[in-house]
Amino acid sequence: ETLNNNQLTGASLSTMWAVQDRFINNMNFFVEVAKDIGFDGIEINHSMTEKHIQQIRKSALLPIHGVHGPAPLKIHAGRGENRGLNLASLDPEERTIIVNDHIESIELAADTGANHVVVHLGHVGDGMLTEEKQLRKSFSTNKVAEEDMISDLVVNAHSARQEIAGHFLESAKNSLDQLADVASKRGVKIGIENRLHFHEIPLPSEYEELLEPYTTELVGYLHDVGHAEVLARLRLVELDSWWGDSDSYGPGRDLIAMHLHDTIGIRDHVAPGEGTTNFMKLQKQIARSNPNAALTFEIDQRQTDLMVGRGLTLLQQIGIVR
Repeated sequence: ETLNNNQLTGASLSTMWAVQDRFINNMNFFVEVAKDIGFDGIEINHSMTEKHIQQIRKSALLPIHGVHGPAPLKIHAGRGENRGLNLASLDPEERTIIVNDHIESIELAADTGANHVVVHLGHVGDGMLTEEKQLRKSFSTNKVAEEDMISDLVVNAHSARQEIAGHFLESAKNSLDQLADVASKRGVKIGIENRLHFHEIPLPSEYEELLEPYTTELVGYLHDVGHAEVLARLRLVELDSWWGDSDSYGPGRDLIAMHLHDTIGIRDHVAPGEGTTNFMKLQKQIARSNPNAALTFEIDQRQTDLMVGRGLTLLQQIGIVR
């Protein structure tokens, strides 16, 4: 039996954590361990090949609650891995390839009874902005940078991004429209995830225009806790701007799903409780926005079973996980 839409309870575990030697050729074992720790579903992410996905589907120990596009992982001749391709690309051929791969993820979600498909809507320009690289270097070396220098880097990053964003945002909208058309026919929700880097789409201010054509039953916001933390710690995007308030729009009002993990400095995807995220505050924000949002632990491979289990218990105690 699979769970759909608003019937989800508890939390799922992303297959990000499954990329370990002990699991990589035996996804049934990964599902067994996830169930033993206390998760009640799996989110298939974009590191899973077709073979991995078939193993998870055959295991049937836990339902598939989400699919993170573009899954399955593929390598396209001359272009590399599909998860590196850009849904906001100005190259029509690249965009066609990656839209089609996300459509395959939507079909997978529909066929497995998954609640949603996670979508990275691409990025502006060719890569990380110079200003963000400098902010990250300053943060990571623990050198106390001049306040004026940090402020200038933040202002310049916003200007540089705004200058080039327009055409890329139009491409992103076109890609989303194609995906939403298929998703609506297959009864699958699309969750547009906030991203880790400042050149990536969307910023909080860009969500309203992107989501406006759709109901949250079709397209909504997927809040990644660690990504928001990192951009806030780099001073590029205020943490509360994802949630908005009575005077300003925040995509949190369109929340449908979440990626839960903790952050140490500017390294995210650690188990809750291992870093310094304020989960008590987060619980209040979720309760105001959508207490029924689908929850997925997106934890990296370096976290032990014990850490992951402690993280799940912590978020149950705080009231984020029901």
